[in-house]
Amino acid sequence: MLSQVYRSGFQAFRQRLLPGVQSTALSRSHRVQPSAIRHVRSWSNIPFITVPLSRTHGKSFAHRSELKHAKRIVVKLGSAVVTRGDECGLALGRLASIVEQVSVLQNQGREMMLVTSGAVAFGKQRLRHEILLSQSVRQALHSGQNQLKEMAIPVLEARACAAAGQSGLMALYEAMFTQYSICAAQILVTNLDFHDEQKRRNLNGTLHELLRMNIVPIVNTNDAVVPPAEPNSDLQGVISVKDNDSLAARLAVEMKTDLLIVLSDVEGLFDSPPGSDDAKLIDIFYPGDQQSVTFGTKSRVGMGGMEAKVKAALWALQGGTSVVIANGTHPKVSGHVITDIVEGKKVGTFFSEVKPAGPTVEQQGEMARAGGRMLATLEPEQRAEIIHHLADLLTDQRDEILLANKKDLEEAEGRLAAPLLKRLSLSTSKLNSLAIGLRQIAASSQDSVGRVLRRTRIAKNLELEQVTVPIGVLLVIFESRPDCLPQVAALAIASGNGLLLKGGKEATHSNRILHLLAQEALSIHGVKEAIQLVNTREEVEDLCRLDKMIDLIIPRGSSQLVRDIQKAAKGIPVMGHSEGICHMYVDSEASVDKATRLVRDSKCEYPAACNALETLLIHRDLLRTPLFDQIIDMLRVEQVKIHAGPKFASYLTFSPSEVKSLRTEYGDLELCIEVVDSVQEAIDHIHKYGSSHTDVIVTENEKTAEFFLQHVDSACVFWNASTRFSDGYRFGLGAEVGISTSRIHARGPVGLEGLLTTKWLLRGQDHVVSDFSEHGSLKYLHENLPVPQRNTN
Repeated sequence: MLSQVYRSGFQAFRQRLLPGVQSTALSRSHRVQPSAIRHVRSWSNIPFITVPLSRTHGKSFAHRSELKHAKRIVVKLGSAVVTRGDECGLALGRLASIVEQVSVLQNQGREMMLVTSGAVAFGKQRLRHEILLSQSVRQALHSGQNQLKEMAIPVLEARACAAAGQSGLMALYEAMFTQYSICAAQILVTNLDFHDEQKRRNLNGTLHELLRMNIVPIVNTNDAVVPPAEPNSDLQGVISVKDNDSLAARLAVEMKTDLLIVLSDVEGLFDSPPGSDDAKLIDIFYPGDQQSVTFGTKSRVGMGGMEAKVKAALWALQGGTSVVIANGTHPKVSGHVITDIVEGKKVGTFFSEVKPAGPTVEQQGEMARAGGRMLATLEPEQRAEIIHHLADLLTDQRDEILLANKKDLEEAEGRLAAPLLKRLSLSTSKLNSLAIGLRQIAASSQDSVGRVLRRTRIAKNLELEQVTVPIGVLLVIFESRPDCLPQVAALAIASGNGLLLKGGKEATHSNRILHLLAQEALSIHGVKEAIQLVNTREEVEDLCRLDKMIDLIIPRGSSQLVRDIQKAAKGIPVMGHSEGICHMYVDSEASVDKATRLVRDSKCEYPAACNALETLLIHRDLLRTPLFDQIIDMLRVEQVKIHAGPKFASYLTFSPSEVKSLRTEYGDLELCIEVVDSVQEAIDHIHKYGSSHTDVIVTENEKTAEFFLQHVDSACVFWNASTRFSDGYRFGLGAEVGISTSRIHARGPVGLEGLLTTKWLLRGQDHVVSDFSEHGSLKYLHENLPVPQRNTN
């Protein structure tokens, strides 16, 4: 759309508006009373989307997620947002992007209003050009030659600049909004328009009439006539219009606006001046928190600063309007900052009157970091003791756990598909299996953290060690899998990592009690805070932006969840797999009984699992043989729906439904069957359509099997074994945090080892690098030293 704006509107308006081309624009009226509205164009006949946005004004929104219900919205554009870096002229591309976002929201049926700065900057650009042009003409006349001396430009008075720039600024908005078939109207106000009762009623009536007609009001202080602001001039219960921040707040309350968006040149409100070492962005600001904030200097342009913005925001909040202060200048976010805020995304600082009952997710991240560091300093026996205690609690508190799980199942009935309900369900046998797995983790954790991997003597009395250490803070996001919580908790404890858990709302009751049990177990050694359950309304996308608090994200759920997280995570590595498209190749030398058993177990034992069989590759020579017929009969008995691959369909007179895609994860009793001519063709098919998860060959020929094992490039490759063995518990890892198809750090079922990284320890005695120079007294030895034997018991 930006290119359309430039093509359709900017060139013509640039010729008419920019200084030195036509000076007649300066003769326009510079004072418009609230009742005197200048319409941009006729009523639009373009239909717009209507969304259910009705809301009774009077109380601000308590949570970001509610902002999507905002009907009436004021967007305030600060001077730093609309002006260029040289403070002379407008940031046209940025303005066009903002207009596009406002237009999108307006066409959704919302009522949008703009409070804009920029008249002074636009007027300064025009007046500078006029002065330069005038000076050059005078110099040419006096000197009688074309060589001009260096000319100084006088300091331009702000009110004069505003008078020169106001009409041009509005004409620019005309050109932009016209591209979206939206009308706009200009209103200039002063403080008197709010304090004079009659003028205030006129202003209110005018704005309501414009909104009723689907017109976007563009409001600004009339800087051409407004007197300088007086300090401390606010009346009791009323905010004076000293700048556009106070104007936006006053306008928002006067018009009973649902949301006020204040765009500036900083990300939001920080607890100390932005740029200082310890400055942290405040996600949610509550009335009374002013004491915790140290304000810095004001913006490079404009009348206010962050302190003025906070004051205006709190005043609007008190009047029932929700407020968000965000960055409108950053090139990576300015193109969608307004729509992101309205969608409830974690952008900028949200002002709320409702404090959450528990800690914020940022505070939970800090607690997990501190708790994880304490956990890592415990003795291995102490970490094992915590895990053993958690395993005991799973069986001792079985009745309470199952009762909570029953509530989740009852609430999910009719809302979740059968495979998801099965994942959600807990049972006595599941809890017993969990307890056994946890005890395996405890046993294997004895020398996990601090294990020496490598020792080197660099020089005499200078020894280097590489040792295992925790990764830091893990964020594990899981759907419909409450049994995942104690597994991941035990692995985090064993590896000394802090842990943030975000479970699906369908397992709220189960997750809550399991988390309480995990914290009870941690309490025996005073590290209760190391594992945190995120219960706030944090969106997954917002959690993935906490790159200062989270070191690794591990998604456990659908392929769509994993893809969404991989897309949303900026700067945080994600361990996992987006799809589990597992293949089984039945070779021409396969055993009939083995092949049938392996196909049944891989497909039918738990079809919703990520390690379930999805594509069966059959050697061409097996078609119309007893082995093939037995497999088909078994699948029919198990009620598996068959999808025929293109080659398989060509061999059949009456084929099953042809597969839509050979790259499909069904997650149910459905299976794709395709025909291949050789083991090499099977490998090529797996590499083209697989997801590098788990792939199997069924054959009695050892040479063929070894060829398959060595050439298939997947995380798990099996010979004559079910795909379902691809699991941390079955591998003897005790449990897993997931299965990774990544090629770095960890691959396949990720257990305890995958949650560790390393650090280097160097022990010397006054060693300096200069001693090892060409003329130094020491030489490098680089001798490998024996590593302490690992305890395998």
